[in-house]
Amino acid sequence: MQTRLTFLGIESSCDDSAASVVRAGDRAEILSSVVEGQVSLHATFGGVVPEIAARAHAERLDACVERAMAEAGVRFADLDGIAVTAGPGLIGGVLSGVMLAKGLAAGTGLPLVGVNHLAGHALTPRLTDGLGFPYLMLLVSGGHCQFLIVDGPDAFRRIGGTIDDAPGEAFDKTAKLLGLPQPGGPAVEAEAALGDVTRFVFPRPLLDRPGCDMSFSGLKTALLRARDAVIAEKGGLTRADRRDLCAGFQSAVASVLYEKTRRALALYLAENPAIPAFAVAGGVAANGPLRAALEAVCAAHSVQFLAPPLRLCTDNAAMIAFAGIERFRLGQRDDATLSARPRWPLDQTAPAMIGSGKKGAKA
Repeated sequence: MQTRLTFLGIESSCDDSAASVVRAGDRAEILSSVVEGQVSLHATFGGVVPEIAARAHAERLDACVERAMAEAGVRFADLDGIAVTAGPGLIGGVLSGVMLAKGLAAGTGLPLVGVNHLAGHALTPRLTDGLGFPYLMLLVSGGHCQFLIVDGPDAFRRIGGTIDDAPGEAFDKTAKLLGLPQPGGPAVEAEAALGDVTRFVFPRPLLDRPGCDMSFSGLKTALLRARDAVIAEKGGLTRADRRDLCAGFQSAVASVLYEKTRRALALYLAENPAIPAFAVAGGVAANGPLRAALEAVCAAHSVQFLAPPLRLCTDNAAMIAFAGIERFRLGQRDDATLSARPRWPLDQTAPAMIGSGKKGAKA
């Protein structure tokens, strides 16, 4: 039986200020989860402005912590430690969270654990479903996209990833090209649901090459050219045109993820035929059609499919608190020298991916 631990988690890697209290023994329980988004602050800029995000984190994080503690009904004396996102992400936001966590740890005497934001996503199926090691994970978000074999709380092997734009980034850019609001993922998905998926057939990048690496930058360029062709022909875009473009784009992304997941499963199952488990996490995991495509490929190979509830797909502090507990159980601790990191690859042995997106070089 595992010792029951209660951790406060703090998350501020991009544009969500979050705090959560998680208690984990043999099973994990989210006692509170507070997330304050910044969509309204960045809406007029068409994307996240790092300086505005960092300032908002500095103003909001302490209030988020206070609310999370109150909703969980705990005091600092009831906690066993404090976990905080120490990277990767927008450095100003990460620094805001790290400095707050350091101050709280110093004032309370509680242990401090710095957490890789991506590890938080990758360990989410253990938080929600108690999934055992190993398992195959597709981490797919606004800034990252990679297939990982998760062997332990701090053991990740990357077997494929995006060499340029992550899917979430491509969705955001597509929304901007079509005049849709940010964040782009939900906006494109809503339009695509009403569009004709057969009208625009976009390329499926890298499907003609072996391996599990992906590319989405060219897909975005193909959509731009299709949009410009429609505008040149008609003098503008109708609502139907926009919906059809979104449907074609989303279908192409789903096709790529389906095929690349099939290949990743083949590699994983060759090593672990007796443990057929596949999990998806990250903001793009909230997209219904993409999630359905991943579920379909798992069903075709008799593999268990796990996806977090929608509220845990996007950035949150519950995953950070739980990842902190996992690291703490390994004997890992941090101190006042903990630094904020804009880049922090999960697989320290794999070569860096080519290209960079809005969160820096792909880890």
